[in-house]
Amino acid sequence: MALQLEQARRERVREGSPWTGLWAVVAKEMADHLTSVRMRILEVLIVLTASGTVYAALQNLRTTIGQDRFLFLRLLTTARDPLPAFVGFLGFLVPLTAIALAFDAVNGEFNRRTLSRVLAQPIYRDALLFGKFLAGFFTLALVLTTIWLLVMGLGLLHLGVPPSGEEVARSLWYLLATVFYGGIWLALALVFSIVFRQPATAALASIAVWLFFIVFWGMIASLLAQVLRPVQFGFPQEILAQSKLELTLARLSPNTLYSEITLALLHPTVRALGLVLPIQLHGAILGTPLPLRQSLLLTWPQLTGLIAATILLFALGYVLFQRQEIRP
Repeated sequence: MALQLEQARRERVREGSPWTGLWAVVAKEMADHLTSVRMRILEVLIVLTASGTVYAALQNLRTTIGQDRFLFLRLLTTARDPLPAFVGFLGFLVPLTAIALAFDAVNGEFNRRTLSRVLAQPIYRDALLFGKFLAGFFTLALVLTTIWLLVMGLGLLHLGVPPSGEEVARSLWYLLATVFYGGIWLALALVFSIVFRQPATAALASIAVWLFFIVFWGMIASLLAQVLRPVQFGFPQEILAQSKLELTLARLSPNTLYSEITLALLHPTVRALGLVLPIQLHGAILGTPLPLRQSLLLTWPQLTGLIAATILLFALGYVLFQRQEIRP
């Protein structure tokens, strides 16, 4: 028995770990992302929009220097016609950037007939797929961190006052939420890259799902709430039950979760998300801001939902990829 166990152990050592070659895949994919023409175009687009929206916000904020406690947070949320706020642009561009990073991650290897050659090396399927996802995730995080530093630097340069510690902490938590919000669309594009052999089909399917949640899901949630919880007699309990169901259905959309996180973290005076009860208005009338810890507790379910959705979508892609037949 001991001899058999030792032989089995030696075979496992000889075969290597399922994650052998993971960081080699990550390094190679990140190098491809950061040097590709596609990524250069997206980076220029994001930098231009970030600079434009921040410059427009600075024109409105210069008159309130020394009067506003959260000046740098307002830098992210202040809009000036015809440009929207920085967070509005970011909520629009992050999904497109994430989809662009992953829509051809797997089917591109199939079409170039290089997938079987890569797997012929001491690289397992687990390491290949996880490495591609991590490369896209790290690239997205790197781009967003650079944009965050750019915005903070522009604010510091033009406003002439440093951000407070709470402003930096709130903006960093917002940055983390934005990275995982992009991670959802990155994982979704990776799933479609596994399901569809044509990169154009995978890209269109990913964008279609994104547009569905942005444009149609709010209307569908409202209609479903009216059907499932109809208001028959006009009682407050019926109206409240219908509103709660509509809010619950709306929160199945990553866009709703991300919007609520943005609202609570970048507007410290927000004390509740969704339905607001009279007891929750205590302190809000005077504009008393919540401490960072309370704002994090308020957004913790939404942030957990974004992380869970990212993990679940990657797990779905992992299962589909493991079941695919790969021939030389």
